[in-house]
Amino acid sequence: MNASSNAPMQANAEKIYEISREQLPLSCPTPQMALWNSHPRVYLPIEKTGECACPYCGSEFKLVD
Repeated sequence: MNASSNAPMQANAEKIYEISREQLPLSCPTPQMALWNSHPRVYLPIEKTGECACPYCGSEFKLVD
């Protein structure tokens, strides 16, 4: 998200997202994304493997710390 903008980021705009432990629990779309043009929010289990993919849109998430 752009630091100078308060507008939510576009949902599912990227295919790979880096997530920190501070952002857990992980959901897709993330809380920073606009929901009006996306799939229902689903929570994803990333803690054990450090990687996961959304079953709705295929976006990949990687835990970076």
